[in-house]
Amino acid sequence: MVKRAFDIVLVLVSAVVWLPLLALVALVVRTKLGSPVFFVQTRPGLHGAPFDLVKFRTMTTATGADGALLPDAERLTAFGRFLRSTSLDELPELWNVLRGDMSLVGPRPLLMEYLPLYSREQARRHDVRPGVTGWAQVNGRNALTWADKFRYDVWYVDHQSLWLDVRILFMTVLAVLSRKGITGDGEATVGRFGGNDGTTA
Repeated sequence: MVKRAFDIVLVLVSAVVWLPLLALVALVVRTKLGSPVFFVQTRPGLHGAPFDLVKFRTMTTATGADGALLPDAERLTAFGRFLRSTSLDELPELWNVLRGDMSLVGPRPLLMEYLPLYSREQARRHDVRPGVTGWAQVNGRNALTWADKFRYDVWYVDHQSLWLDVRILFMTVLAVLSRKGITGDGEATVGRFGGNDGTTA
């Protein structure tokens, strides 16, 4: 309950900063990428329960001759890369925090299709609400292997505290400013999780 109260108070108190920024980014996304402005996707939350995660759209809807969407690397624009590198694309997730779907700090919510691929230990990352930022994000972000990400996530589950959350939020600001670990080497977007050995597919 203390963690939940902390999340709500911090989001509401900081609304004077993030609400105008959210409105500005929404306007620029609409201008540069068109409609829809938001990207909504079902993700697993606490205990794996599904919820609709909201982010700013960073990719075009360009398709090939067969009508299928082009690969992510081809649809991710320079503006989209900027949004991701600054984490501005994740601002709408503060709405998910207010709704109770997410916390400010916790393991990042991944894809529903990954749920059956986790080992029992890795699945413990769902014992807490997913976060806008987390221990893995301030210890390498997307440059980490999947196995390392999950180890950091489970470590957080076992050591979570209000003080640790404050520390992670502070470290997140530094990580965003440095723009390190946005993607893995040679990848435009994050590679897919391919199984319990932590590889990508």
